[in-house]
Amino acid sequence: MTALPQYDRLESLGLWRPSRGDQRREVIVSFGDATLVVADGAGRPLSHWSLPAVKRLNPDEHPAIFAPDVDATETLEIDDTAMIEAIGLVRDTLIRAAPRRGRLRQALTALVLLGVLGLGAAVGPDLLRNQTVASIDDQRRAEIGATVLGYLQARTGPVCRSAPGRSALQRLQTRLFGVDGLAGQVVVLPAALPGPLTLPGGLIVVDRAVMARYDDPSVIAGDIVAATARGTDPLDDLLHHAGLAATVTLLSTGALPDGVLPDYAAFLLTTDPAPPTEDALLAAFAAARLPSAPYAVLRSARDQNGATLITNDPMQDRTIEPVLTDAEWLQLQAICDG
Repeated sequence: MTALPQYDRLESLGLWRPSRGDQRREVIVSFGDATLVVADGAGRPLSHWSLPAVKRLNPDEHPAIFAPDVDATETLEIDDTAMIEAIGLVRDTLIRAAPRRGRLRQALTALVLLGVLGLGAAVGPDLLRNQTVASIDDQRRAEIGATVLGYLQARTGPVCRSAPGRSALQRLQTRLFGVDGLAGQVVVLPAALPGPLTLPGGLIVVDRAVMARYDDPSVIAGDIVAATARGTDPLDDLLHHAGLAATVTLLSTGALPDGVLPDYAAFLLTTDPAPPTEDALLAAFAAARLPSAPYAVLRSARDQNGATLITNDPMQDRTIEPVLTDAEWLQLQAICDG
């Protein structure tokens, strides 16, 4: 549900340009709770923008051109007058903060929450969390993940978006998972992270420091693959951290309590993510046709066992397709410089 309920189901066509050097493509634009969702014709999310941060690049001109931040390397052109007005209204409403609920609605919501909390105590928090995770659709997951990413950026600086770097990152993602192999998106933040992060909606977050520290692109590729090998649902991870009350609120109202997502973002920035098992890692590296030995160096630097990745490298004695060309690797390393 958006900040203004009359726009919950509003959609329009748009022309989306992922970066300055890319061709524009037709997309479907819709609203999340606090995000603008850009999806392809099949409804698969391509990008998620935090609405309070959205900038209009050509005020008073038509069609309107929007960007997710001041860098404006990614743009969205919209010709639909209703959608243009809605984006401005919802954005302004979110910035001013949503209006306070009425007392009757607050009381009814509290009664519902108390009832579901009682159910949670009876069936157990794990079962209730599993039920909640199963009830959340892909679009809502994408909205939650994009919002967490927004809070991460508030602490680390904005997602790195140089056009050549983004193109190289997309080629790396395709090399590892195929054209349709990864449902989400890989993004790079400028500040160091405890490890690769996975967010609801298929977002994988890595940091620039790994690319600056290691000369082999197989290391950052290994960080991305490792993030997919954990075998846990990122939404389940979030709710496990947030606790029973937040889980009940999401299940009963479709929204999370204020403070849950910024708190989770702060937690992610200060806590080492649970590493995947070595067997899961090796299987993921084999599926990606990626050597695991180079990643052992980074794993050891994080006080995790890397010996097995060297001795049982699934690509040992095999011909390996390059992860990136030298030129692409230099572009990726400079993704935060544009």
